[in-house]
Amino acid sequence: MKPQINRRQFIKFLSAGAVSLTLPGCASFNAGVANEKKPNFIIIFCDDMGYGDLACYGHPTIRTPNLDKMAAEGQKWTNFYVGASVCTPSRAALLTGRLPIRSGMCSDKRRVLFPDSAGGLPKSEVTIAEALKDEGYATACVGKWHLGHLPQYLPTNNGFDSYFGIPYSNDMDRVGGEGRQAFLEPKTEYFNVPLMRDEEIIERPADQNTIIKRYTEEAVKFVRKSKNKPFFLYLAHNLPHVPLFVSQKFRDKSLRGLYGDVIEEIDYGVGQILSTLRREGLAENTFVVFTSDNGPWLIFNEHGGSAGLLREGKGCTFEGGMREPCIMWWPGKIKPAVVNDMGSTMDIYTTILTLAGANVPTDRVVDGLDLSPALFGTGPSPRKNMFYYRGAKLYAARKGPYKAHFITKLAYGKGKDEYHDPPLLYNLEHDPSEKYDISKDNPEVIIEIRKELALHLAGLKLGEDQLAKRIEKK
Repeated sequence: MKPQINRRQFIKFLSAGAVSLTLPGCASFNAGVANEKKPNFIIIFCDDMGYGDLACYGHPTIRTPNLDKMAAEGQKWTNFYVGASVCTPSRAALLTGRLPIRSGMCSDKRRVLFPDSAGGLPKSEVTIAEALKDEGYATACVGKWHLGHLPQYLPTNNGFDSYFGIPYSNDMDRVGGEGRQAFLEPKTEYFNVPLMRDEEIIERPADQNTIIKRYTEEAVKFVRKSKNKPFFLYLAHNLPHVPLFVSQKFRDKSLRGLYGDVIEEIDYGVGQILSTLRREGLAENTFVVFTSDNGPWLIFNEHGGSAGLLREGKGCTFEGGMREPCIMWWPGKIKPAVVNDMGSTMDIYTTILTLAGANVPTDRVVDGLDLSPALFGTGPSPRKNMFYYRGAKLYAARKGPYKAHFITKLAYGKGKDEYHDPPLLYNLEHDPSEKYDISKDNPEVIIEIRKELALHLAGLKLGEDQLAKRIEKK
């Protein structure tokens, strides 16, 4: 099939042969906390960390004792997805519970927001923080934002009481260094990235060597300050995104080199936060989630992470680009387990709002589902399918164990779009590495996946492209 294909033809191509299908309803699970003190919530979100970068997910030389313990005490999810394989759209999906195609936070013109971007998260979107503030929660954002750096798009205008972090990726605003070496042998002064407190720049360039340490200290301070009321903390590390930086205490400590040093410092920070929850008597009333925004940036070799046995990495819709480690922890509430059911960052949105007794918006499509049955051991995850977008174009879809690739492209910096008719088909339970195409032997599976696509595409309303907008030069 020719690469030149318009939107109408593309939708017809995806849903060819589809018929009407009624999906079973999913009743919201009542976790039994309605009459108790409202739970606290912490989301710890890494940047460009791969599926195979934690010891508890199989890495042989990176030591992550705190995350390993968190996984043993809580749940380790093995089929957990992000809403996109790059920073901006993935973060939008997490905080709004919606595929980025609906909010306009994805684009085929620019993959993420940049310092010259004029767009950002639309005011009409309802973030987790905004929904929880209506329920009396204290809210804080610490770390990388990347949903718009202009004042109207900053965290403090999207439901967060406070913000401490950098507004976009740590490799932007580059002013020094030569070529690729600037990323492989970085210095703080090479990247003129601003560190912000609320809406003011307090340091430029940000000292990225101490940034993990300072994010952790800021998170711990917020937990202690907010312990007498329900709170929501969104801690978004800007590492291990290249260029890599680490504080002196952790430098040259990991067998995995600089990348391992960074992961091990993040792990230490997680331990500090969980220890604070225990000391303050908050652990049994706090739901903590640890995951990452997309897969590893493979073109940077050992400075990038690993997707383990999964195929490819950041920037594509193979599993290595969009399946992430995810650990959920809530002592005394969550049933410890390894969960093989499907889940996504969009489900975190709906789950948190439901547990808090907040309203999940009904005036728009919310893609997130309530994971409470799987969390509390009363049933399976309600998520049975997943749609894989790259930019504003749908490349693949999963239903149950089967994943169909209508278009494929390798990770950032490699290859071109390849269209497939019939689509490539993989059984991810048997073949998580996506090595063995079984489309010829399973035409009925492809028909079922096309049915799901027809339903999805029929109700799809595209948001205005926010990433293509640029600040006009005077």
